[in-house]
Amino acid sequence: MLDQTAAPLLTTLQASAQRRHAPFYTPGHKRGQGVSQLLADWWGKSVFQADLPELPELDNLFAPTGVIQEAQQLAAEAFGAEKTWFLINGSTVGVMAAILATCGAGDKIILPRNVHQCAIEGLVLSGAIPVFVNPEYDPNAYLANSITPAALAKALKQHPDTKAVMIVYPTYHGVCGDIEAIAQLVHQHNIPLLVDEAHGAHFAFHPELPTSALAAGADLAVQSTHKVLGAMTQASMLHLQGNRIDSQKLSQALQLLQSTSPSYLLLASLDAARQQMALYGEKLMSRTLELATQARNQISQIANLSVLEAANTPGFKALDHTRLTVKVSDLGLSGFEVDQVFHQQLGVTAELPTLPNLTFLISLGSTEADIEQLVQAFTKITQDDYLSQITGSLQDLLEKWSEQLLFIHPSSFIICPKLSPREAFFAPTETIPVEKTPDRISAEFVCPYPPGIPALMPGEMINPAAIEYLQQVLILGGEITGCSDPNLRTLKVVKE
Repeated sequence: MLDQTAAPLLTTLQASAQRRHAPFYTPGHKRGQGVSQLLADWWGKSVFQADLPELPELDNLFAPTGVIQEAQQLAAEAFGAEKTWFLINGSTVGVMAAILATCGAGDKIILPRNVHQCAIEGLVLSGAIPVFVNPEYDPNAYLANSITPAALAKALKQHPDTKAVMIVYPTYHGVCGDIEAIAQLVHQHNIPLLVDEAHGAHFAFHPELPTSALAAGADLAVQSTHKVLGAMTQASMLHLQGNRIDSQKLSQALQLLQSTSPSYLLLASLDAARQQMALYGEKLMSRTLELATQARNQISQIANLSVLEAANTPGFKALDHTRLTVKVSDLGLSGFEVDQVFHQQLGVTAELPTLPNLTFLISLGSTEADIEQLVQAFTKITQDDYLSQITGSLQDLLEKWSEQLLFIHPSSFIICPKLSPREAFFAPTETIPVEKTPDRISAEFVCPYPPGIPALMPGEMINPAAIEYLQQVLILGGEITGCSDPNLRTLKVVKE
């Protein structure tokens, strides 16, 4: 057992920041002496004193032998891994590196269609061929859950030359599939299970939370330590166990993708977040779960609101109860409209608005006052008269889009794009009016953000329902990213 009270990277960085010396190295602000006065007045200079490069005592992120190596070993033990890498470019680079380390050009990888955009970017870089499996769909909550073992088994049978499987666990809404059964199935084919566990970094620290991906048998898990724990934004971890993945290839992939000037502020925050959870994780998560339960119980009693609860249905084995999803469409308002009122008038900001729902992230930093304000906001919006901006019936829109709302193809459980994402990304393209794009092959990513699930991706045939949904997102005040025309009047497609 390692000494989890230690924070070797953090304490060494603190000592380096306090050491008196003449700094003839980057960054140019020289330990805060040259920083903008605006920043100095707001943040103070201590944070800039710790904004240091790879000094000898601070180790090297890409070839660690000192304090970074010690910090990563402590993290591996705390999170249940055999080896852990610190990420300073978010979980995005972890997911991309996982694909690069397991799949080369022309290799097949099975993924759910509701995978994050960064996985598709990993396919572009690697040249791997995606085999998409539809996740299960909940028509009452208008949510995509996980893929099922049965659907995965069918995909593996049809594509026995698959090199890896990647799943999302949990989903953005906290839904967890049957990862134990999926891991067993994947390992029967002697290939690795890669898990985008960006929203599940806290699972290992409380028995009432879902099983962590590693404990369930995953070979690799990528976690956003900043999303649900105490690290700074952009600070994440990649965890590995077993021998199905070459750890040296992972290191090389991460070196390819991450900055050669890593922020030690981010790295030290990972060290501190690990120490905090190793020492106090269960207590912190108990309090978080209490607050989440309080919010869930009170909001579920308000008329015309429904709260997502655990359900033993296909693709839904467990629910992360620190993730609160509230269906608001029965109010006659969209999630975008409620989110706007909450943010601008009622002092509450959600994590994720969608057309029918609002999702809230409750974490170790949430307070009793936060929960009270959230409940008051829902009470107020159901009592006061807020007019919808939607033309026509919201229910009609939801029923019309149904599964297309989440970019799922109801006609087929297994989808192979017309071109690989890499082929489409580098193919000759043309920009045409959006009304002429149906049945053309997309050459760009288009997705509402968050959650960052592409409605359109390079290589995929453009679905008119996806276009209509994206246009409605813009009308209702949502945002889309990735497309060359943010107004969605034109789209870039592969030349015929």
